[in-house]
Amino acid sequence: MASVVTLLGRGLAAGGVSGVVAGGFAYLLAEPVIGKLIDIESARSAAAGETGEETFTRGEQRFGLLVALFAEGLAFGILFALVYALVHKAEPSSEPWRRSLRLAGAGFLGVWLIPFIRYPAAPPGVGDGDTVGLRSDAWLGAIVLGLVAVAGAMLLHSWLAAKGSPEPVRHLVTAAVPVVALALSFLVLPDNPDAMEIPPNLLWDFRAVSAGANLLLWAGIGIVMGLLGLRAAKKARTAQPA
Repeated sequence: MASVVTLLGRGLAAGGVSGVVAGGFAYLLAEPVIGKLIDIESARSAAAGETGEETFTRGEQRFGLLVALFAEGLAFGILFALVYALVHKAEPSSEPWRRSLRLAGAGFLGVWLIPFIRYPAAPPGVGDGDTVGLRSDAWLGAIVLGLVAVAGAMLLHSWLAAKGSPEPVRHLVTAAVPVVALALSFLVLPDNPDAMEIPPNLLWDFRAVSAGANLLLWAGIGIVMGLLGLRAAKKARTAQPA
């Protein structure tokens, strides 16, 4: 039986691998977009007579992007393993592939997709510094709402299954929960107070790359975690006496 320590080790490995993959993807595709946005902002500042020294060079910023996504992968990998151990504490070694992919999908939906639809990603440095607190609180609120929706959907699915509800009913009712949560987020959470004064094509290029990087991160965690679980299950079966 897989222990919590074993699951944490798998989570770290899955998060590390996924962070490297997502970081490489962002480095190759997001950095050119960010570079164009920086050039636009520099030209705008020069036209306004504003001067300032860069806190970090572009090389340091690129390296920071890789480090940040690697660290994010490790953090999410640990959290993923802890949630996996809690949700499947009765039989942690059973069906690792299906369970890992399902939990990764739930994490992507609750932690990233619902908040992203409510507050689409903006490039670094875009936005008024005076509204950082408001925007951070709003984003955190969207994450909390997304997590509550995902947890509620999972509990509702289990409850309907225990009552013997038909599978189509379980799936449709469960799928409706995140949709309701998303609609609720537009009703109760404040709008982004900052206008995006950058070319729309570059803005949506950045958002598309951000979506791709996060999809790779969560998919990678689920896939690697599932494969490690399958490998451990195979070794356990091989070690059993005939």
